[in-house]
Amino acid sequence: MRRDWKVCVVVGGLALQALSGFSAGDVFTLTNAWSVDVHAAVDSSPAIATDGTVYFGTFDGRLCALTAEGARKWVFQTGREIHSSPAIGKDGTVYFGSRDRKLYAVLEDGKKAWEVPTGGWVDSSPALGSDGTIYCGSWDRSFYAIQSNGARKWQFETKGEITSSAAIDADGTVYFGSYDKKLYALDSSGAKKWEFATQGAVISSPALDSKGIYFTSVDGFLYALNPDGALRWKLHTGGVYDSSPVVALDGTIFVGVNTNLWSVSREGKKLWERDAGGVMDNSAAVLEGDSLLFISRQGAIMGIGRNYLLKWSYYVYGQGYASPAVGPEGDIYLPTYIPPSRALSRIKGVEPLAKSAWPKFRGNLRNTGNVRDNPA
Repeated sequence: MRRDWKVCVVVGGLALQALSGFSAGDVFTLTNAWSVDVHAAVDSSPAIATDGTVYFGTFDGRLCALTAEGARKWVFQTGREIHSSPAIGKDGTVYFGSRDRKLYAVLEDGKKAWEVPTGGWVDSSPALGSDGTIYCGSWDRSFYAIQSNGARKWQFETKGEITSSAAIDADGTVYFGSYDKKLYALDSSGAKKWEFATQGAVISSPALDSKGIYFTSVDGFLYALNPDGALRWKLHTGGVYDSSPVVALDGTIFVGVNTNLWSVSREGKKLWERDAGGVMDNSAAVLEGDSLLFISRQGAIMGIGRNYLLKWSYYVYGQGYASPAVGPEGDIYLPTYIPPSRALSRIKGVEPLAKSAWPKFRGNLRNTGNVRDNPA
């Protein structure tokens, strides 16, 4: 992969005008650290290792590893597109799925540790158990538990394709959705604890906090369940996309609903909605300082405070499809895509992730989907 350096133009006014419904406070613009042309579209949310290495997948089947400075470390080639977001294990091994129907484990040096074939595309992002087990769903309607050596531990069958990425609670319970219109809760042995039926496919990934589980269904509702699977509340949104919820320190939930970003109270009351500049099927990120980061399809990165004033903005050339990653110092890692530019950018941020139970897609920098690894 050739590395090209591109200049991203800061156009704060354009970013502000890209979205409606915001008032400006003391707005300032961010600056770009680097942008790397990766020569393919990216729908894979980056994972960030403890040494600053950034991992992400591409539509032409590559898992890419970049240093914190934007230099290429290595590329691992699979047979088809990668929509799955990589997850990084405690030992640095990277786990991800591909549309070549396989789940992969790749070592820190870019060499393959193992691959596990499934009967369908693997768009689901792996979740990593505290004991090293890797959990992942497939379009073959099965949910897999794989040991760290690549051996199959167990396999759970549903009646629909699985693109939802699992979330793991502190007690080891694994939650995921299926196209069969249900959210499932399994224990670490693969036994079903409960299932919750909706009226539409569950393709978003659940978010967790101490109160329970939050997820959307294409039936147009946002759901909140207790840990025992009982319904706490449901809120009609009318949304049919796969934006996954995130949770703030005070329990406020943020989720994309069609072309808008919604804020919902812990009790299930809609607080506000804002235009996201196009279909919002990615997730926002909750930052320290009571800020919320989200990406518009028009290439604007927006930071708003709890007073709902625009705090900062940045405009990049390209549309944001994948959920953003936020580094430990608050830098934002964002894949963008408008031909001919297919870039991953690092934008100098101002605030790290909030120390909430589920502040971003996949919960934490390493994308483990395990609440024990999250900042809270």
